[in-house]
Amino acid sequence: MDQRRATQNIVAQRIRPNLHLRVVRTIAHQSAGARILVVDDNEAMRRTLRGLLEAHDHWKVCDEASSGLEAVAKFDEQKFDIIVLDLQMPGMNGLDAAKEITSRSPTTPILMVTMHDSPQLEQEARKAGIRGICPKTDIQCLVEGIATILDNKPSFKR
Repeated sequence: MDQRRATQNIVAQRIRPNLHLRVVRTIAHQSAGARILVVDDNEAMRRTLRGLLEAHDHWKVCDEASSGLEAVAKFDEQKFDIIVLDLQMPGMNGLDAAKEITSRSPTTPILMVTMHDSPQLEQEARKAGIRGICPKTDIQCLVEGIATILDNKPSFKR
């Protein structure tokens, strides 16, 4: 704790206190330069997620997909640091897409966004290799979930 306080004092001496200390703390996790794939069948939701995620200086939405099949194809073309994946989509749903992606790359973190959270879904998501679930309606959960997963920790609220 003393080392953390000393580090904060050094930072405070170099930059304006309080305002910038919060910024320094929020970028302390390993998400610097995180490349994100956003997958949702609703174009408006993809735009909303993109705007929210790109509001963070070190996160970049590199691509979007509108289905599970498209997500798997885009993942095969280029690798991403994290995938934000909707559950319900036509054709291949989010759980099936997650299984395909994690079979190709077990270390790629996936955060599922959904309107239908339940204990059963969480169990199935874990089996599929998904590292966290957030409701689409909870913006704070989404941001915290990505940061947590990029720190190599699970992000399940149950």
